[in-house]
Parts: sequence; C-alpha cells; structure tokens
Amino acid sequence: MRCERLTVSEDPAETAAALRGLIPAPESVRDRVAEIIASVRLGGDESVRHYTRQFDTDGAEPGPMLVGEGELDAAAAALAPDIRRALERSIENLEAVMVASRPAAPAHSVDLGRNRIVVRSVPVARAAVYVPGGRAPYPSTVVMGVVPARLAGVEHIAVCSPPGKDGEIDPVILGACRLTGASAVYRVGGAQAIAALAYGTETIQPVDVIVGPGNLYVQEAKRQVFGQVGIDGFAGPSDLLAVATADADSDTLALDLLAQAEHGPGTLVVAASDSSPFLDVLEQSLGQGTDTGAVAALVRARDPEQALALAEAFAPEHLQLMGAGAEALADRVTSAGCVFVGGNAGTAFGDYIAGSNHILPTNGAARFASALSPEHFMRRFTEVRIADPAELAASAAPLARAEGFDLHATSMEARIRDNDPR
Repeated sequence: MRCERLTVSEDPAETAAALRGLIPAPESVRDRVAEIIASVRLGGDESVRHYTRQFDTDGAEPGPMLVGEGELDAAAAALAPDIRRALERSIENLEAVMVASRPAAPAHSVDLGRNRIVVRSVPVARAAVYVPGGRAPYPSTVVMGVVPARLAGVEHIAVCSPPGKDGEIDPVILGACRLTGASAVYRVGGAQAIAALAYGTETIQPVDVIVGPGNLYVQEAKRQVFGQVGIDGFAGPSDLLAVATADADSDTLALDLLAQAEHGPGTLVVAASDSSPFLDVLEQSLGQGTDTGAVAALVRARDPEQALALAEAFAPEHLQLMGAGAEALADRVTSAGCVFVGGNAGTAFGDYIAGSNHILPTNGAARFASALSPEHFMRRFTEVRIADPAELAASAAPLARAEGFDLHATSMEARIRDNDPR
C-alpha cells in the first residue's frame, strides 16, 4: 500500500487539503456521470440494461431488474446460521440507536399569543438505499440503510445493488433485504441506478430520497440528481483518521488502518501522532499489508492538540482516538462522522455491529453533515393558525412595503378589516 509521510503545518487546514489531494477528486467523473443520467432519463430500462452489461456483467445479459419475492424468501432461508445471527444482532443494535435518533414527537406547537405554529415531522413516501457491489457484497449496508428508513415510517423502501458477472446480486444481500423489511430490490448499480431511482423507468419507480455509500460515480450521480430527490450527502470512498499517542497499541492501530484500506481504491487512511518512533513502527506494519489500491498517510504532529486541529480541518468519516493523550480530547471533537474512543473501539465494530451507522459523510462533509438516521427520511413543515391577525399585520405590513410588495401588505391588512368587531 502506498504510504506518504507528512508533517502538520502551522495551518492544519493546509495539511488536511494535502491529504485530500492524495486521492481522486469527485469532479473527475462529473461529465461521464452526466452522460449516464441523461441517457437513463431518455432511454429508461433499456439504457439501464445497457450500462449494467457494460459496467457489471461483462456483456452478459443480467437477470430481471426487479428481484422476485420468492428469491428474497429463499435467500433469507439459505443464510448460514452465523451470518443470520450477525445480521439480526446488527439490526437489533442499530434499531436501539436509531430509535433514540427519531424526533421525540411527530408534532409540537408554539403558542404566540392567540396565534399558533404547529411544527410537524412526517416521513417521505418512498426512499431508496444504494448498496455497493463490485469488489464484495455489503449486506451490512442493507441494514444501515433500510433500518432507519423503516423506523422513520417510510412506506416503500427500495434497495439497488449491482449484479455480478453472473447477472445476479449476492444472495447474502438478498437475505439481508428480507430480514430488514425492504419493499423492493433491483439488480441495478452505478450512476444508472441513481438516475433510475431519481427519474423512474418502466420497471423502477422514482423515489423521494436516495441514500447510501458508493464509488465516485454513484456519489457524483447523487449530487447531480439532488433537487429532483433528496440525498443523505456524499458517502463515497471511505476515510479514517487516527490520532494516537505513543502509549497506544501500534499493532492494533495498524490492523484498524489496514482493515479500512480493504475498501479499496479511493480509500484514505491516516494516522497522526506526536511520536515519530510510533509512526515508524506503523509504517513498517502497513508496508506488510496487501495492496488494495488505498492510500495511507502518516502525519507527524507537534502534540495531540495539533493532531486534533488537523482532524477538525480534515473532518474524517471515521475518527479514532487511541492513547491517553488522544482519548482525553474526545469531548472537543466537532467535525467527524463517527468517533471511536479507546483501544477497543476499532472502526470495524462501527461498520457492522456497534449500533452506530456506517453510512457516514465522507470527503470532508462531516463539517456539516451527519451519520444516516431516521431524520434523513423525514420532512418538517409548519401549520400556521392565526386567530388574531391585527397585531401581526400592523407589524409586518411596513416591512412588506419596504420590500416593494404592496399586495403582501394589503393581503395581511385585509384580515384586520375582516375581523374588525365594529
């Protein structure tokens, strides 16, 4: 695995930008993704099948796009007992955390004198979860996407996942779809899946929200269809930044970095430490790992405080704090998708079974975005109930006229006359 050595500069944001520059930028696939989306909008199912043959099945004809109910039942029944137990435990733990993430009440009101504003939260009608395929099946992503959508109250939850060269989705993914309660499963992947979910085809019904991780093509497609549908954010190639002090277990941390590197090309794993000998040991361990196409970087910091400043500027998908000096900084973290504190809290637990969601903001989006939760599938809107318009109209009408909207002012003032007891 390629491994870079850096030193945190006086401006940690500069070093964070240098780290991001080690992997391809999302903009590199923008034009090709736009072509695929335009083609699917025009050609529907046939265009989707064309791209499936091109990108997924090596020219072989894929199976029907919509997976049959019997196929899902059979896949669930055929799950190996240990895999089924792991999926069920993952569902159980994630449900417990996601229930705590739901709004406390579907509606609450604010009284403003005799007037009232009611704030309501309702789920979208249709949502889709993209589950990557390609290098490996990801049944865990089915859990992470479908469970919060179901707990939000979404009635129709679709799953899209690319077929393999045999034209089929891995049966473990299908079994996870049945266990989590997905409504429909499609043998479609890539940017063409995102386009089909956003605009609809003869087979695939359009949805209101699309979530889930994927490669640059998938995430760029999500970005381009945003506005037609809602999205969770940029959940692209994975990244991990570990802040470690010399007392951390270097062997365990090396395993964590190598584990995250299994996600393959575009993945970025970073360790920042105030100990050069610690980084030297890490570099040796990383050099013995399998080359997955991921990029590693080892960054020398002046002290744990500077390492934390780098992490805040980098806004990692996963932030790991190991060693007493690093772990003590946990409550000061503000920009990370998920924080793993202590030597036992490896990121792999978060990927599968800890109860946190592994669909997290990547590419620095943790500065403003959050892990997937039921709230991503819900909309808020307000009901306005005005019993006494006089005071509001008298206050707002001058403001409306100052903006040049005389009829807005007149509209509000008309209510005063309508309610004048004289």
